[in-house]
Amino acid sequence: MHNIILKYGRASSNVWSFIFSFPSSINAYAAIGFSNDGKMVKSSAIIGWISGLNGGGMNQYYLGGLSDGEVVPGEGDLYVMNETIIRPNPSIVYMIFQLKTNQPSSKLIYSIGPNGVFPDTQGMLQQHSDAISTVIDYSQGETSEVSYLKLRRSHGVINMTSWSILMIMGYIIARHFKKWDPIWFYLHASIQTISFVAGTAGILIGYALSKKVDANVNNHKNIAIIILVLGILQVFAIILRPKPESKLRKYWNWYHHYIGRILIIFAIANTIYGLSLAKEGSKWFLAYGISIAILVIITIILEE
Repeated sequence: MHNIILKYGRASSNVWSFIFSFPSSINAYAAIGFSNDGKMVKSSAIIGWISGLNGGGMNQYYLGGLSDGEVVPGEGDLYVMNETIIRPNPSIVYMIFQLKTNQPSSKLIYSIGPNGVFPDTQGMLQQHSDAISTVIDYSQGETSEVSYLKLRRSHGVINMTSWSILMIMGYIIARHFKKWDPIWFYLHASIQTISFVAGTAGILIGYALSKKVDANVNNHKNIAIIILVLGILQVFAIILRPKPESKLRKYWNWYHHYIGRILIIFAIANTIYGLSLAKEGSKWFLAYGISIAILVIITIILEE
């Protein structure tokens, strides 16, 4: 990640030396965290930065939580010795330090800050813009990345397919294919049921993922909760559906139709937001955008 390099060696039985280097072109702080469980929260990190020609510093931080106030400068579980940060040439920065410990944690987290962002005068930090979790074997000198890419993409694909694409298809069938009664109803109900079950599973995968990576995605979660609640309301709507001749049927139709439309709008918005949070490439946005555009065009043609 960003050409970050870590070199280390055992100086004595209880002292380990580290050289952590990163390109000065990132123009932000860089951090190496030592974690007990591979997560950022409750880990201790050494953070360094150089801004301008001479300004810079290096400090230990305790990462007690995801909010700014829980990232505490000058605190942590590391016994840091002989720390220094230097820029021997314009292109690279070295953080050099020693830890007094019999065995450093094998679970390391590397991160960098947003471009142009450094600790303020009180040492407070903004959240990093990029991070990676690794496991290191000090005896063999081997490092493996802890990746949740498959889990993240499973969450994304399931949710974008279920809550928006399939839901829109179910909506189109219900609105424009009623002349094929009762096939349209069973097809509509089947598609929306599959969408709801799969979408619920996708949301649960997302919550499990957020716990593993300590992601600060509260807005994304909150919108997902709204979508799930709207989906549950639609389930109750089917269970409590009045007969066609009932006086309440008109109001039930309004309720069922508009709740469904609001759900789809939230689902599309949250999918786009989720793709931006995951920093997926333009191919994902393009594929999803084309899928939604085709369904919208079909809807407009059928409306006409």
